[in-house]
Amino acid sequence: MFGNPSLMTRIAVGKLAGLIFGLLGFVMTPYFWPEATMFFRWGILLWYITVGAVIGMFGVMDRHPMFNMPFKWWFRGPWIGGWMNFILALFTYDQLKTIMVGFFGPDGMFTSPFWFVAEGAIVGLVIGYLATRFGGEGPETAGK
Repeated sequence: MFGNPSLMTRIAVGKLAGLIFGLLGFVMTPYFWPEATMFFRWGILLWYITVGAVIGMFGVMDRHPMFNMPFKWWFRGPWIGGWMNFILALFTYDQLKTIMVGFFGPDGMFTSPFWFVAEGAIVGLVIGYLATRFGGEGPETAGK
């Protein structure tokens, strides 16, 4: 079933893994931030599905086009996941700050919302591995 490289398989696996991470965020957010709105929770769920799809699609590029250097899955996944969560932190800075302060305390070491960039890199690493493991990588995933 998973023997041939396939872009559709990469995207499906990435979205499925993103759905799992998104559901974890959707369910766990009220424990970290009881005042979280349903809009924020649904946003987290849909965000990680989108992150998984982007990581899945990006698997076609196994070489950097400008520098002609390898673009391995263990670099692509964390890079995209970290970048996407950096964008998330910029857009939802105040909400993420409230979550972090509420969970770690006002003087805690991890009160910066930009810790979500590291979390996105870890999630991206997992999604990148799964998408590459089951869907392959490189131009051959796009078909003929």
